[in-house]
Amino acid sequence: MSLNFEEIDFRSTPIGDLMLRRRRLLQLGGRDIYEVKLGEEFLMSSLFHEAESQLAKLGLGILEKQDLDVVVGGLGLGYTAVSALEDPRVKSLVVVEYLEGVIEWHQNGLVPLGKVLTKDPRCQLVNADFFALSRDASKSFDPNQPGKKHDAILLDIDHSPTRVLHQTNSRFYTQEGLVELTRHLTPGGVFALWADGLPEASFTRQLGRVFATAQSHTIVFDNPITGGLSEGAVYTAQVGL
Repeated sequence: MSLNFEEIDFRSTPIGDLMLRRRRLLQLGGRDIYEVKLGEEFLMSSLFHEAESQLAKLGLGILEKQDLDVVVGGLGLGYTAVSALEDPRVKSLVVVEYLEGVIEWHQNGLVPLGKVLTKDPRCQLVNADFFALSRDASKSFDPNQPGKKHDAILLDIDHSPTRVLHQTNSRFYTQEGLVELTRHLTPGGVFALWADGLPEASFTRQLGRVFATAQSHTIVFDNPITGGLSEGAVYTAQVGL
């Protein structure tokens, strides 16, 4: 492989072909960029991760308590999980990832943040279906503590509530699906969601019908490819005490 392009891993999954690749962008001074593709969809790039980091900062920032038990749905390149661990109040972090290959990238040091997550004793990487776990109020996202509820659930899986990776995910973003999620939260617990592009007012209203409070945030960040700015969205919602 050329030093400027490397296919690090490729494997078939039940929801499409999964690829991890590295590109060296000469226009950015030879910077290495890691990219994840699922089928023809670009899932994530290490070039753009500000909104993913802000997902953790904004979600956890609402909470005033100490000793936080947190769930991250979707591992990706690890930016949301690492940002969560930077909050010293986080006591435990469960990262739920459907694609086993993504977890193995981190465990095997194939992605830059892998060692940060795998060496932190607070962090547990779980190979499971986040949406199936969310539907089942009798179980916890933590497989080692079946009755455990969490103070914050941070989700970064689909592109947006209306642009999902698999059609079965759509149910989660309905009122029924969100109510099921609240049963996994402690009193005053927070749900936060990353989405591509600008916030959708209809989904903020949907959150407001389920949670005590709900807000949307526009995250603006530099786009070195276009030389301009790009936007991402973070939704935050909190259950009542």
